Amino acid sequence: MQITETQAQIRDTARRFAEREIAPHAADWDRAAETPRALYRKMADAGLMGITVAPEHGGSGAEFLSYVLAIEEIAAADGGISNMMGATNSPVAVAIEENGTDQQKRDYLTRLTGGDWLGCIHLTEPHTGSDAAAIRTRAVRDGDHFVLNGDKAFITGGATAELAMIVAVTNPSAGKRGITTFITPTDNPGYQVIRKEAKLGHRTNDTCQVRFENMRVPASDVLGKPGSGLRIALSKLSEGRIAVAAQAVGGARAALKAARAYAQTRETFGKPIIDHQAIGFKLAEMATQIEAARQLYVHAAQLKDRGEACAREASMAKLFASEMAERVASEAIQIHGGAGFLNDYPVEKIYRDVRVYQIYEGTSEVQKIVISRFLDDLDL
Repeated sequence: MQITETQAQIRDTARRFAEREIAPHAADWDRAAETPRALYRKMADAGLMGITVAPEHGGSGAEFLSYVLAIEEIAAADGGISNMMGATNSPVAVAIEENGTDQQKRDYLTRLTGGDWLGCIHLTEPHTGSDAAAIRTRAVRDGDHFVLNGDKAFITGGATAELAMIVAVTNPSAGKRGITTFITPTDNPGYQVIRKEAKLGHRTNDTCQVRFENMRVPASDVLGKPGSGLRIALSKLSEGRIAVAAQAVGGARAALKAARAYAQTRETFGKPIIDHQAIGFKLAEMATQIEAARQLYVHAAQLKDRGEACAREASMAKLFASEMAERVASEAIQIHGGAGFLNDYPVEKIYRDVRVYQIYEGTSEVQKIVISRFLDDLDL
């Protein structure tokens, strides 16, 4: 993997931040099911909440590869926190930078990159996930406002974030071209958190069901042009999948690190278990799978930075990395034996956190559908 000096600096900054500010507290925050809000302000101070956003809007102005290298480092310390970082960086901040008005950038973008606000995206609904065009939330024009009604599900940061990016139908007869994206503060009176989900993993960020009940949003807070909402929401699909692959690599790397450390100190039959071929080979296979997954996501990110098509490579990276992470975390538990089943050791939490990577940003099954569409393009 060849990266620039700047990319390495951003990666190393994220690693130091993760090791100092997150890793020592992650288990406690997981048990409490909450993370101190001040952490994200510190993350912004480190330049991690607007990595690809231009400096004029408070960002670092770095390439996409820098962003995913950084998110791997945060995910190695905690998956849920990396997810909040991801939602705020992209799609929310990036979507505003690329599609927002000057006023929207002044009002919202600099608050996101400065860590004063977190962002959340409202796309998924109780009845639809990957089929984003099937959303039912409605936005009806009423003078200088739109009135929104509908339900959203599985919203990362739905109760914590201060800014919501919402995808809703404004013209039901226009199909995909009748969908519009809005941005609004979550203290809008019509914004209601109906339920905070109790989850297997990623307990350090909230995941919510949210209802919009006659929620009024000024027409000035339409993001982009009316009818372009689905394009805006889905334009970052490949980037989101690359970022999930990076998260998966981070989680798997943490599992390998914990398993190696345990294997070096746990002794059976007169020697550390790492010296038993059965364990040494497990660790070797885990390390190889992690490196293969990293190369896949880095390649996809580099294609994106060069402006080349990367949908196939993004889906391949996410498919392989997300499934790899569960395998590696499972093997890490196996290496720990009975201790791995206890929350005294980190691998139990890691296993819970990495499982979701096969689900969000498109399930493994969806990734296979995408990849299958490119089979004729393969140089076989």
